[in-house]
Amino acid sequence: MTPSAWRLACCQYPISFLDDFDGFRRKITVLVDEACAGGARLLVFPEYGAMDLASLLPPAERADLRRQLHGLQPMLPVFLDLFAGEAQRHGCHVVAPGFPVRVGAESFVNRAHVVGPDGRVGFQDKLNLTRFESELWGIGAGTELKVFDTALGRLAVAVCYDIEFPTLARAQAAAGAELILVPSCTDGEAGYNRVRIAARARALENQCLVATAPMVGEAPWSLAVDVNVGAAGVFAPPDRGFPADGVLAQGTLNAPGWVYADIDLGAVSTRRNDPQVFIRRDWHALGGATETVIEEKL
Repeated sequence: MTPSAWRLACCQYPISFLDDFDGFRRKITVLVDEACAGGARLLVFPEYGAMDLASLLPPAERADLRRQLHGLQPMLPVFLDLFAGEAQRHGCHVVAPGFPVRVGAESFVNRAHVVGPDGRVGFQDKLNLTRFESELWGIGAGTELKVFDTALGRLAVAVCYDIEFPTLARAQAAAGAELILVPSCTDGEAGYNRVRIAARARALENQCLVATAPMVGEAPWSLAVDVNVGAAGVFAPPDRGFPADGVLAQGTLNAPGWVYADIDLGAVSTRRNDPQVFIRRDWHALGGATETVIEEKL
């Protein structure tokens, strides 16, 4: 690897039923130790990975979609302390498992916390919600789209369904994001493929890298995340200097563990300036042509 290169680790995270919070702590510590021993400097956990913690709630509370959201909130501070401590211990960046966070008396968002190696914590909320989240679970939409300026480069997070909306990734790429991280949680192969196909398309359109990290496994005790299907992937534009299919790394479907890729964002920038095709530039050059549709009868 060049001096500017570093290793990314995307977790195919197995959901678990826990005995206590220390069980969660041990699980996370083992996973982080493994990824960092493998050379990773950025670790990505999936959407709703914190739903492990719902297994610690009383059965009646766990069995109620709204009550479990409230029941999780007292665990948020110690959850954040855990990931801040792990990031500091290893000197790495971490996208923590997604946590439904209360932002009002009865309002919740689907939040991905981004933790720096000094323990500082930022976040990206999911902006577009699935029908289950909005109609049944009562999760609300976030309002801000962010890019994180880090020692590794400019990164962005698109939580699961958000990567399926081209304008969101386009805005993040226009703001300088060179790598978009996609924590996901999908309950079937169709959902998994929607995220995977969208991630590859966003890499193509924006001439950037896109990486996915899914939840895997079954949790019959959970009303929210009972079935989880997916595989991690790291995708580049299929262009000069990248694999012909744009796939830098691809995990095995539903197999717990880490998927690694060596990342060089300096090379991404260099190749973006001398590609076979200027998709990123030419999309911008289209201007209003993408906004106006003329109906013509034949």
